[in-house]
Amino acid sequence: MSKKVCGTCLLTDDVEGVALDSDGICNVCRIWQGGGEQRQEQQRMHFQKDLEATLRAAKGSGKQYDCIVSFSGGKDSCYLLHRLVVDHGLKVLAYTSDYDIPPRTWENIRRTVKALGVDHHVHKPSLTLYKRFIRHLLMNQGPKGAVHTVCYFWLDIREGDLLRFALDKDIPLIFTGYSPGQPDPERMLYEMPPARIARDWTPHELFRSGVFQEHELALFWNPRRYAAGVTLPRILAPFHAWDYDQAKVTAKVIELGLVQDRIHANPVLSNFTLNWLLMYSDLKNLGHNPYKPEFSKLVREGKAKRLQWRIVFALMDFMVRKQILMGRHIKKSLQDLELQLDDLKMAPPAAVTPTSRGTQVHSDTMGKPRDYA
Repeated sequence: MSKKVCGTCLLTDDVEGVALDSDGICNVCRIWQGGGEQRQEQQRMHFQKDLEATLRAAKGSGKQYDCIVSFSGGKDSCYLLHRLVVDHGLKVLAYTSDYDIPPRTWENIRRTVKALGVDHHVHKPSLTLYKRFIRHLLMNQGPKGAVHTVCYFWLDIREGDLLRFALDKDIPLIFTGYSPGQPDPERMLYEMPPARIARDWTPHELFRSGVFQEHELALFWNPRRYAAGVTLPRILAPFHAWDYDQAKVTAKVIELGLVQDRIHANPVLSNFTLNWLLMYSDLKNLGHNPYKPEFSKLVREGKAKRLQWRIVFALMDFMVRKQILMGRHIKKSLQDLELQLDDLKMAPPAAVTPTSRGTQVHSDTMGKPRDYA
């Protein structure tokens, strides 16, 4: 049976929880049309009010740096850096986690740092550590597939690094370039919930399984290592508070010289190369492109162009299935991880247990990992 595509937002009925009505419009769009737009705009205005007050207070902090920007080198983080430095006059430290960043994205990073004259800290995580957990998670995926399982665990490590670094440098604010379609709402919208930051993110199940060793405990965020009463940094996503238009952001970063051209600004091409293997796994196991919900949300809300993403999704799926052009990275990632395509598996639903961080791991696969965000 062929899948049906929403005539408004491009979601397909093979995405969990999505159904199309007789007019070819999905249930998510109907909710949006039935008052969801007004409620979201009210929420955005609330976020914007808080962000404006936060930016004013940060500018007068008197600290060496007013904030850190999680700087991936994509168009959104480049534009975010520009707005904070130029429009708001903040003393910003750009922070890049140097793992699997494509050469094209490094060009964006270098151009933006030079153009804005900001200090730039490059963190080099352990390649062995990353290989170990990615390999394990790909063989033991949660019900939402490879992108969700690997990337959200990866985010816990990266954002934990940012939190520790911010505390060490006495920087009270961390800004991220999440678009309004990112990340999953249960993780955060405009602000990561302070209660979440106040929790231990250590993946204790993976320590018991042997994926991580005891001496690696310090690699994971745990606020209990700090003195009682310490003020923890806030993590904010300004694009959830500002008006956002994907095409305008792309045009602006090119006009400003932060990004060379549309190819360098394309989120499909600037993402980490492992992403192509993750997409292959999700097309195989879930039957649909894992990024459809994210970009369909932007299309639904008028923040991205429907025709553009209809073409992009078709090209992405073609490259992944044929393993050509950008899809060639699939074979290289498999080699680097010492995996076969048949190793990309989802664990049985009964085996899934939540961790204290909200990332899902799988209790029947907690044996010693085979010699894996």
